[in-house]
Amino acid sequence: MSALSRHLDQPLVRANWEPDVGQVLDEHHVAAWSELAGRRLQFAVALGQFLGAQRDTEVCPFYGRYITDLESFCHQLERAVPGPNLARRIHGPGGVTDLLRTRTSHKGRPASKFRYYIWHDADVLMQRDRALFGQLVDALAGVAAECEYVSDDLLIIQRAVLVGGSPLSEYLRDAKGQCRAWYDDGMGEPFWKVVTGIDQPAFSGYPIDVLGTK
Repeated sequence: MSALSRHLDQPLVRANWEPDVGQVLDEHHVAAWSELAGRRLQFAVALGQFLGAQRDTEVCPFYGRYITDLESFCHQLERAVPGPNLARRIHGPGGVTDLLRTRTSHKGRPASKFRYYIWHDADVLMQRDRALFGQLVDALAGVAAECEYVSDDLLIIQRAVLVGGSPLSEYLRDAKGQCRAWYDDGMGEPFWKVVTGIDQPAFSGYPIDVLGTK
């Protein structure tokens, strides 16, 4: 069996699963995992197409195989979300959180009401730099909570979908990881808890392999 066929074998066979995941995303971010690279790819691409077909919706893919540090994350973020020049920092003027707050609009079309970040191979950065990964997940979930519950601007619902292998499921269960707790910078209460008043991020786990059985 060739490397390509091993990559694509054991496809997702359960039909019409995308609306179920979309319903989970109404209230939660999602961390989804499988040990089979082909299934992870099918899940992320099919979900992105489904979400992108909804009205007033943006889908922003991040290709995690190429995200190894803050620079490479910013390189992809600024190509997914139109906005001003992106400073290579998470917080502060012109940084990641500022760009995540940006709302896209086009002449003659209403501003988007939903934005989904689909992070392929998210566990690549998680295993390379766990602290940075946590800070970026913290930023995605924190800005989403701020936009939904605190901001006086027009509402935009933002959700992150993290896709990876089994290490991602272990991260999801980590009480100190940023799927379960706001990032603690050691300066008192976590930043996003202070800003939003919400005790912790809202993530649901999704084992992709359940879609490989009828």
